Amino acid sequence: MHAIPAFANHLPVKVRFGPGVASTLPDVLAELGSDAVFLMVDAGIEQHNPAVAALLVELAARPGLSVTRFDKPAAEPTIEMVDTATAALVASGATALVAIGGGSVIDTAKAARLCGQLGLTFAEFLARSPGFPVPDVALIAVPTSAGTGSEVSGGSVVSDPVAGRKNGIANANLRAQYALVDPLLTHSMPPTMTANTGIDALAQAIAAIVAKVRTPIGDGIALEAVRMMTPALVAAYRDGTDEAARSGMSCGSMMAGLAMNISDCAAEHSLGQAIGGIRHVPHGLTIGLVLAETLERERAHVPDQLERVADAMGEPDDGTRDGSRCVRAVRRILAELDFPVLSSLEFTSGDLDQLADLALADYFITMAPVPWTKDEVIRAFASALALAERTA
Repeated sequence: MHAIPAFANHLPVKVRFGPGVASTLPDVLAELGSDAVFLMVDAGIEQHNPAVAALLVELAARPGLSVTRFDKPAAEPTIEMVDTATAALVASGATALVAIGGGSVIDTAKAARLCGQLGLTFAEFLARSPGFPVPDVALIAVPTSAGTGSEVSGGSVVSDPVAGRKNGIANANLRAQYALVDPLLTHSMPPTMTANTGIDALAQAIAAIVAKVRTPIGDGIALEAVRMMTPALVAAYRDGTDEAARSGMSCGSMMAGLAMNISDCAAEHSLGQAIGGIRHVPHGLTIGLVLAETLERERAHVPDQLERVADAMGEPDDGTRDGSRCVRAVRRILAELDFPVLSSLEFTSGDLDQLADLALADYFITMAPVPWTKDEVIRAFASALALAERTA
């Protein structure tokens, strides 16, 4: 036994979870007293998501409600996207911001709301660091994917394609006021997106238990998230209409987002974001490409924590007690997801030095339980690059 260190957590988001809960959006707007809404959605979302299409029809038919729609272009948020959204939000005069879509839509909404209130572009915000005021426009997040948990987190990641890096900002005042987490909105996700977003969610839950800033509350939420998502992820990948699997992923990813905010992400996100900074591929894909390799390094330092993760994953006890069970379970899930390997992005050994420098410059790697050396980062990337295919 040991004394529990002091910690502080701030979790103010009002969460509504369950099949059909998205239909309560008009009720939430009424509760907020808002009749002027800025609606941010993935461009063309109605064409592939019937549940969202029905929700938008219902919203448009609501009497007395003024809706200004903003279609966010495909791909992860960029500085240009945020600035365009900021200008549109300010011009709308809305008193509530509704973000319906994946994590990139919700992240864009957070950043646009912040910049709109401060009267700054996103680049100006980064340069001045003026702080995070209490928001004057309520944000309602309605996720259509089971991934980052952005609907309950206080983080937003915005890419700078010119500089080749991602800018992450985080504060409790970035969080949404409401999160409507409806598994039915995720049924239309194709298998590849299900795998990418799902492995990101699983990685966040595991990282919350590995990170040096972990807390007992975060551990409890993260371990339950791992328990939910371990069987659900592969099941949802194989059958997108599996209600139990979609429900488990929606709830588990939301909880992983909470755990990440109570604790943090760690090296897997820094290595992944280094890949994304160069190749500009989906965030979840980059995390999965290096997840097992970063955990292989971390198990030398936090085997007991990874043993708890392995237990939550239902991995049989083999008596090793060295965290290898967790790594093995993760490798099996990646294989069952038919997950790509790093070489598929046309990286070579000549890219390892640049990748390592980018990873070491990223914030999340500072949350690792023990500091990484450049040689360790290069070895992790090299191990990932050596994989020709996934094997269980």
